[in-house]
Amino acid sequence: MKKILITSLISIMLATNVSAGTDGENSLSKKNSAQVKDCFESLNRTTFKFNQVLDGVIFEPVAKAYRVLPSPVRAGTSNALDNLSTLVTIPNNILQGELKKASVNTGRFIINTTVGVVGIFDVAQKIGFPEYEKEDYGQTLGTMGFGPGCYIVLPVLGPSTVRDTVGSFANMLGGDPWYNVTVAKDTQHFSDFDYWTSKAGVGIDFRAKNIDSLENLEKNSMDFYASVRSLYLQDRQLKIANSSDTTETMEDGNWEEIESQ
Repeated sequence: MKKILITSLISIMLATNVSAGTDGENSLSKKNSAQVKDCFESLNRTTFKFNQVLDGVIFEPVAKAYRVLPSPVRAGTSNALDNLSTLVTIPNNILQGELKKASVNTGRFIINTTVGVVGIFDVAQKIGFPEYEKEDYGQTLGTMGFGPGCYIVLPVLGPSTVRDTVGSFANMLGGDPWYNVTVAKDTQHFSDFDYWTSKAGVGIDFRAKNIDSLENLEKNSMDFYASVRSLYLQDRQLKIANSSDTTETMEDGNWEEIESQ
């Protein structure tokens, strides 16, 4: 029960935040959004409002406090968390048939974990490794041809689709080496506390980076719920396609901040 509660509280930070750079109509493709049915829109909107309340009461204040920390501390934390996420990216590279990327990311992880002091310093990037791109099991299912299913807003967990929800469960069924070492096996070197702390760090780091973006989006959106839905679905589609042609991507965590490339 304790783990479920902790997971839920952490996930809201990832789920209720989006980035700005769009108006109420969204500059996203309506065609892309229309491909995924919002089968439970009424319930989804209610859940979305609940998640917003939790974010405003708990997570936004924590994120604002985190932003007060010196920039090198925040950068090092973000790098270390990205390094841990490589453990999920590598098996997904393999499942998607991207063996070269799997090899590159394996080298990245080894270098950053050792020379980069558990990933605090992104040494691999400095010596010429290509920019890191996260992969997850939801993306892998998409590349295998599985459709997204209905759009859903999970209580506390936030925006998702049936496919992405199934993909998330894969992490706890052996697909995430970090989860296996900490929570599943609880070795003498690591414990479940280390895992949940890292997940909390991901949420806080992501929320802190997107405070201004979220506020701008909410302020400029005619329908904030619809804007979040469109951004989420567009972002997932682009990541599944491994597209680099768009000028709209999202930053860190599940979504990345919209920016011109």
